[in-house]
Amino acid sequence: MTRLVAILGYSDGSTPDLHPVCAERLARAVEEAGPDDVILFSGWARGSSASTEADLMAASWTGRGRTRLVDRSSRTTLGNALAVARAAQRVGADEVVLVTSRWHARRARALVRSALGSNARLRVVATDGRLSPHRGAREAGAWLVLPVLAVVAARNR
Repeated sequence: MTRLVAILGYSDGSTPDLHPVCAERLARAVEEAGPDDVILFSGWARGSSASTEADLMAASWTGRGRTRLVDRSSRTTLGNALAVARAAQRVGADEVVLVTSRWHARRARALVRSALGSNARLRVVATDGRLSPHRGAREAGAWLVLPVLAVVAARNR
C-alpha cells in the first residue's frame, strides 16, 4: 500500500520565512507521516520571498517518509488539489492524507476529492489553527466559487 501525505502551504506574504499557519500544518504532518510514506509539499512563493512555501516546508521537514516531492507551482487550493491528484497518480497512492488547517479542511477536501476521483482513499487531518477575521472573509468568498472549481478539478483528472 502506498500512502501520500500532502501538506498544503500557506503564506500571506508577511514573511520570507515559513508562515506560522504553514509551520502548524508541517508539524501536524510530521506526527502523521510514517517511514514508507511519500511526502508532498505544495505551495508557491508569495510576495518578495525567494523561496516557495513548498521549499520552506521541505527544508524544515523533520519527519519520516521514503520519498519527498516538491510542488512549487500551486498558487491556490485548486492548484494544490490538482498537484495532489497528479502526485497520487504518479506514485500509485492507495491513500492520500491531506494536511491543512481546520478552517480550510472542508473546502480543500472537496477540491482534492474532485481532482482524485475514486482513485484513492482520502483522509484529512487538520491543525487547530485559529481563523482570523481576514482569513474567514477570504474563506467565505472562496466557498462561493467552490462548485465551479470542483468541476474544473474533476475535468483535469
